[in-house]
Amino acid sequence: MTSDLTRALQVSASVMNQIGKHAILCYPEEACGLLVGSGATNTVLEFHPTENTAKSARVYTINAREHLIIEREAENAGLEVIGVIHSHTHTEAYPSSTDVAQAPDPTWQYMIVTLKRGVPEPRNFRIINEVITETLIQVSNTGVRRL
Repeated sequence: MTSDLTRALQVSASVMNQIGKHAILCYPEEACGLLVGSGATNTVLEFHPTENTAKSARVYTINAREHLIIEREAENAGLEVIGVIHSHTHTEAYPSSTDVAQAPDPTWQYMIVTLKRGVPEPRNFRIINEVITETLIQVSNTGVRRL
């Protein structure tokens, strides 16, 4: 039996495509955005790109106003923010010490997209009490059905 900590993150190919395009669009700065769906089933139904207010190639800060609006819209739709994505422009897709220190919620998914080789390469992690656990990203070509 798979624990909640290691259960694969379910994402549609369409959402993965949106995430990759956003990472490229924001280059050379780090991209960031929020994953909306169901934490109970580890299912991402929506990706919401956000402004990186840090305007940096090394760190990201999600625009607080955008975060609040996305959180409210998700709740109104019966969904929740289940995680965050950000890009690493020149390093591997693995949480940095800054990423670990700033991980705000132990229930969240932390997807990192590296652009080190010129194409978006995502990996997903859980960060709980500074312990990093990688989880699979299961991409569906037919889309993830709404819960």
